[in-house]
Amino acid sequence: MTAFKPVWPSLLTTISIATLLLSLFGVIMVFSSSIDYAVDSNLDSTHYLVRHLSFLVIGCAAAAVVLKTPSERLLKLSVLALAVSIILLMLVLVPGIGKTVNGSTRWINLGPINLQASEFAKLGLIIYIAGYLARKVEEVRQSWWGFFKPLLVFLVCALLLLSEPDFGALVVVLAAVLGMIFLSGVKLSHFSLLMLVTLAALALLAVAEPYRLARLTSYTDPWVDQYDSGYQLTQALIAFGRGEWFGVGLGNSVQKLSYLPEAHTDFVFAVTAEEFGLIGALMLLLTFAAVVVSGLQIGRKAERLERLFQAYLAYGVSILLGIQVLVNLGVNTGLLPTKGLALPFISYGGSSLVGSLLAVALLVRIERENLRLKSEAKDPASAEPSARMPRAARSRMQEVQHAS
Repeated sequence: MTAFKPVWPSLLTTISIATLLLSLFGVIMVFSSSIDYAVDSNLDSTHYLVRHLSFLVIGCAAAAVVLKTPSERLLKLSVLALAVSIILLMLVLVPGIGKTVNGSTRWINLGPINLQASEFAKLGLIIYIAGYLARKVEEVRQSWWGFFKPLLVFLVCALLLLSEPDFGALVVVLAAVLGMIFLSGVKLSHFSLLMLVTLAALALLAVAEPYRLARLTSYTDPWVDQYDSGYQLTQALIAFGRGEWFGVGLGNSVQKLSYLPEAHTDFVFAVTAEEFGLIGALMLLLTFAAVVVSGLQIGRKAERLERLFQAYLAYGVSILLGIQVLVNLGVNTGLLPTKGLALPFISYGGSSLVGSLLAVALLVRIERENLRLKSEAKDPASAEPSARMPRAARSRMQEVQHAS
């Protein structure tokens, strides 16, 4: 009698279905949480829904392009990706180009839409770091200089992010870069020192600005000043309390009726918890976990196939999405100080939605290549003719094709 072996869905199936569910649920929650805000702003009740759907179409089109692009081409373009990231972050600071909202200059005004530069700069920086680690992995593991060189590049982007200021984006991309460096096999002594310096720098930045310090103090006990610095957090906590186990029902949130600021953007998770309760919130978290865990497993498969660039890129993208979810949830629940950061796929925001879809497209592309390589390794006859040739002959054929 043979033992029962459960059949688990493939990584491609898991990440694709989870992304589809998150995208569809995001459409529902943007509509539910933005109706009252749109009406109060003298806009049509479907204004934000229509714009969100438009961004979803744009994001899917951009993701389709990524799915058709070989990951090796991204490796060759990694330096260009870094250059574009720096240029975008610099353009935000140029008067007349950058747009300031609530004291922060994070957007490039493109007429009908605003491009949040940091959303795409994060992906560009991760692509560059993955390329650097793939090319210099032994140097990173063995020498201090090889270890610190990518951090110097990151420092340039960090200074630009702080100039906006966008402290949330800085924390998220910093976590992704540190995770990539750690998973590259760097010495523990090097990494421990880096963590100490990083934590000290973040603590200094947190208390350097009065508004950041105010957020820290109000976060410890928001009820002390519930009508000023602690207002957003107290209203979010009320939303969680009203949701209880199963929620008040889709569309029945009270907090979104001008009580909870940024209900359709930064605090959409609080509205979700109010309308769908603890059970609904947990199901949403499990869906996010499916995307992040699948991404990390895709990176691990690529590393076993000795595809280092693809492995580090998958690690970085997965950590980026995961940390962004954790920070947003921490802010909504009061576990972290209030910080403006979108919840991937769920919050209203075109740049965040397009960036999240591009991130998942990168993971899907890497996994497709992993599966093709494993298939060719098991059945060499199924590989492309050029792949079955000896290496010298294959190189010669490529030279001839290039010359022609």
